[in-house]
Amino acid sequence: MKLPRDLSGEELVKVLARLGYEVSHQTGSHIRLTTQQNGEHHVTVPAHDPIKVGTLKAILRDIATHAGITREELLAQLFS
Repeated sequence: MKLPRDLSGEELVKVLARLGYEVSHQTGSHIRLTTQQNGEHHVTVPAHDPIKVGTLKAILRDIATHAGITREELLAQLFS
């Protein structure tokens, strides 16, 4: 599955809520998300519109590694 090219930070935060991520705090244009599933995990999402593709890839790779799934499986869960 291809990465979405027009995803904003706010939209990504809403999508990641499906995986149990919740906003823990925000400093400026960076939103910090935390989950307790599979152990505590934090990820920082820039509140930019759109998020740069490389930044999005890095965030999704980090989340997929924590969840123990491939990036393709994660994309299918989030954007299907």
